[in-house]
Amino acid sequence: MRVAPGGGTAVQDHVALAEIELCGELIIAASAAGEERLSLERIDLVLRVGEDSAETSGPGAGSGAGPDADRGSGTQ
Repeated sequence: MRVAPGGGTAVQDHVALAEIELCGELIIAASAAGEERLSLERIDLVLRVGEDSAETSGPGAGSGAGPDADRGSGTQ
C-alpha cells in the first residue's frame, strides 16, 4: 500500500474548481427558490452564461477586471 507524501503535492485543476463553484451557486439558487423550479433565464444568470462573450468584446476587454475581479479565488 502506497501513501501519498504529505504537503505541497496537491494538484489544482482550475476548471474543475470553477465548475464546483458554479454547481454550488446553482444549488444555493435552487434552495432559495423554495418549491418553484428555476427558470432557464435564472439558471443562465446564476451560471453567468454569456458573460465571457461580453467581456471579450466590450470596453476593457482583456484587462482581467471582470465583475468578480475583486473576489479572488484564494489560490495562486
